[in-house]
Amino acid sequence: MSKVADSRPLMTFAVPAIATRPLRIDGRRLRSERTKQLIIEAYLALLRQNPATPMPTAARIAERAGYSVRSIFERFPDLNKLRAAAADYQLAHAAALAPPRNSDGDRATRIRSQVETRAGTCERDVTLWRVLIFSSDQDADLKPRLKMARERTIERMEVMYRPELATMSERDRKYLLISLEAITDFESWARMRELYGLSFEEGCAVWIRAIDRMLPPTPLA
Repeated sequence: MSKVADSRPLMTFAVPAIATRPLRIDGRRLRSERTKQLIIEAYLALLRQNPATPMPTAARIAERAGYSVRSIFERFPDLNKLRAAAADYQLAHAAALAPPRNSDGDRATRIRSQVETRAGTCERDVTLWRVLIFSSDQDADLKPRLKMARERTIERMEVMYRPELATMSERDRKYLLISLEAITDFESWARMRELYGLSFEEGCAVWIRAIDRMLPPTPLA
């Protein structure tokens, strides 16, 4: 199966002849990395298209990516490694799309900013999250990635709610952060959206109200 042409333009540079050989080697490596990325994106697209199939076949992934099945296994030893790579890709993608914003704002601004950022991550990645949870007992590579995702959520809340958390004891602060991470979990978001039919804005409003009630009073400046 031949590779599907990528419509995104490639940037080219004029370089001295002496640099031709190392650039050709780098070019092969970059093409291989690009192939890996497209395979990962194809896997994620198939998950979103059919959440009931947690592991599409290699043939379907290859067809979606525009590569051969051989190309997949040249870059990933097995489909479990592809799934783990997809988790890494989405963790990096989420971090790039959702840096902490408005961390110096007032209480209402900080809560809304945190909630909307978290809701956007859950909206995009809930299907992959369910696959990782479902598969984690059979694949030890997934557990540290799940742990990392939760820790990153807590780290973000520590930044966003620093004024309120600073008024608490270490133990109470730890328990509150665990509670906040739990109520803003992927399944919490999915339950509001899928079971109760809330819109994105309504789901955010539920989380905003809950977090505002759980946080201690904001200290006066």
